[in-house]
Amino acid sequence: MLLLVPFVDTMTTMLNEKLPLTPAEWELWGNPIKSKEYFEYILSYAPYNNIDKKDYPAMLITTSLFDNRVLYSEPVKYIAKLRETKTDNNTQLLKCKMEAAGHGGMSGRDNAIKELAEEYSFILKSANMNKK
Repeated sequence: MLLLVPFVDTMTTMLNEKLPLTPAEWELWGNPIKSKEYFEYILSYAPYNNIDKKDYPAMLITTSLFDNRVLYSEPVKYIAKLRETKTDNNTQLLKCKMEAAGHGGMSGRDNAIKELAEEYSFILKSANMNKK
């Protein structure tokens, strides 16, 4: 499973009105600061808040220090809790891009091909299809 720059700490982000994108998102998601109904609804599906003690598939989770849409702390926090809580031995990898890369990844054709190759490699490895 690929989680590419995922919005996984929804509740924390939606409660932080100082983040530049949050107030505009309230029109779409609802404002959990002002509405108990929206708070409970967002909490019901927020990925970080709904990690349970169970098996999860192998995952490659990506993030970037320079993403202005999903803060890098969201996937980092998510994978830490996931690794602590899950009951399986499946691999959960985190790739944090330290060089300039936005929400869509690094720019340039070669960089896009490299990222795709890493993603396909993870999928094939997880499916045990690349045995020698």
